[in-house]
Amino acid sequence: MNNFRRIAGICFVTLTMAASTLVPTIAMAQEARISNDAVRIGLIEDMSGVYADITGKGAVTAAQMAVEEFGGKVLGKSVDVVFADHQNKPDIAASTARKWFDEDKVDAILDVASSSPALAVLEVAKQKNKIITLSSPGSMRITNDVCGPYVVHWAYDTYAIAHSTGQALVAEGFDSWYFVTADYAFGHSLEKDTGDVVTGQGGQVLGSTRLPVGTTDFASALLTAQSSGAKVVALANAGADTINSIKQAAQFGLTQSGQKLATLAGFINDVHGLGLSEAQGLTVTEASYWDMNDATREWSKRFFDKVGAMPNMLQTGTYSSVLHYLKAVEAAGTDETEAVMAKMRELPIEDIFYKGTIREDGRMVHDMYLFEVKKPGESKGPWDYYRLISKIDAAHAFQPLEKSTCSLVTKK
Repeated sequence: MNNFRRIAGICFVTLTMAASTLVPTIAMAQEARISNDAVRIGLIEDMSGVYADITGKGAVTAAQMAVEEFGGKVLGKSVDVVFADHQNKPDIAASTARKWFDEDKVDAILDVASSSPALAVLEVAKQKNKIITLSSPGSMRITNDVCGPYVVHWAYDTYAIAHSTGQALVAEGFDSWYFVTADYAFGHSLEKDTGDVVTGQGGQVLGSTRLPVGTTDFASALLTAQSSGAKVVALANAGADTINSIKQAAQFGLTQSGQKLATLAGFINDVHGLGLSEAQGLTVTEASYWDMNDATREWSKRFFDKVGAMPNMLQTGTYSSVLHYLKAVEAAGTDETEAVMAKMRELPIEDIFYKGTIREDGRMVHDMYLFEVKKPGESKGPWDYYRLISKIDAAHAFQPLEKSTCSLVTKK
């Protein structure tokens, strides 16, 4: 456990297993071109800070499980999973990535927690012509102005959250909204994107209250939202702000009085921390859920045994991207960046959590899901928290390609 928590810690985990049906033949291995006699995958996560529960050890474990599932080798060579703690500092994240590429021969970085560190690492990867896939950050810049030929945004983004939640709830008749918004760019973007969806479908935005990040007293904002008569009170905030506003909404009986409480950046870990008595009725948009079918339940049980929590979409996204990367290396017969990325775009993404494709702007498009948090009496036990409201198909969940500002799209 200490290895997962050490500051700026780096660990190499080499997973070698017996041959399986996924391991290439000896002839294929002899023909393969693998640099430095191993494939090295890097993850730069928050291992000890505010996002550790939703990324951290869980993301690293998910990547390791993908390597194990693939057989521990690709083209006859070992697969190393490398991870580090960026302490939520972009400069540490960027310097780690640069060292990995220059000295430690890392072939690809397949997740970076939080948007600011992720954007810093993305620039390093672009300079080094290395593949980077991102499941943990939500910034739309990744597939817009800072996109690149080897950059893939995997699990979600702010557009997907805003549009999945907004479209589904308005379609269900929740057509009047009030926003409680964190007063910075991320909160503003969530409010604007979701508000545009609501009004675009004939609904109304009745108002908003903006509060500084780190606010502890949401009483006035929530009472104003309650008195507005809005059918939905949307929380355009994240982290501790989301948890505190949900707790206080429960104290005021907001959902019990008939209003829908929608979080625009919430995860199953938040629900577990809050408890169903406070989180009941909350809507959450995620790309995956552990309890969807027998396959997801079996995988998640193994994940739980290692981590002590069920996975969220950031962690299943990391699993999915690592598995797909290894499939692409195998299909390409090399770990060379351009050849592998060509195969990543060519091959469909198919695993137990995700089915999708990679667009030219680097967006991996797949279905999203809107869930409602169950009441305490509806839950069958720990982590049985979600009731599916609707599925948003891949074609509608993400920003349309024609609206992209990615140079790979607009230059055509």
